[in-house]
Amino acid sequence: MTAPVIETKDGPMPVLIGRPQGTPRGAVVVIQEAFGLTGHIESVCDRLAEAGWLALAPGIYHRTGNATFDYADLAPALEVMKLLNPGDLRTDLDASYAYLKGEGFGADRTGIVGFCMGGAISMWEGTRERVAASVTWYGGGVAKGRFGLPPLIELAPALDRPWLGLYGDLDHSIETADVVRLGEAATAASVPAELVRYADAGHGFNCDDRADHYQPRAAADAWARMLAWFERHVGRESS
Repeated sequence: MTAPVIETKDGPMPVLIGRPQGTPRGAVVVIQEAFGLTGHIESVCDRLAEAGWLALAPGIYHRTGNATFDYADLAPALEVMKLLNPGDLRTDLDASYAYLKGEGFGADRTGIVGFCMGGAISMWEGTRERVAASVTWYGGGVAKGRFGLPPLIELAPALDRPWLGLYGDLDHSIETADVVRLGEAATAASVPAELVRYADAGHGFNCDDRADHYQPRAAADAWARMLAWFERHVGRESS
């Protein structure tokens, strides 16, 4: 794992990068949870690298010090999260794509995955023609938009890149009925779109740093589905 800095018009942005051994299958941008560039996000990058992908996690909190918050103290994380907006997100994501392009990965060789708040951002990116495919893990903002973005239910029909959604039915922060509506809305997209629900999983079920959230069976199945999604939809030829 390396931790360089990418320059943006708003100043330097720390990033985490996981590099595979050998030639990468492609690149994956990893969008953080509300808690910042945590050890879990670093682990996600490492695991993607082990699977053969060049993984890059941009520090989208860099304007407020790139803080990382304790899982037991959500309130300050929410205060920083509220400052996110489409303009700043575009700046940070476009800088990430530019970095990856310099590594030889154009849009057709780049995927994006987001967790929690990052899941909404990754779905939004699936409507912007900057990536080849997107994956959302328990992304919020399903029925009510966040960060100035439309609700995911409204974004879903506008997807123009294949999208995979991964949600737990025991998620107390996202209504299952809204997730069902999201899946239905995604069927109107002109690209492959799939939503998978896990009856025995709640919010953050992939985060093995949170014993009260982690659900190993669901996490393993969802991880395998994500890798298969990127393998199927992210091309190997440079754009």
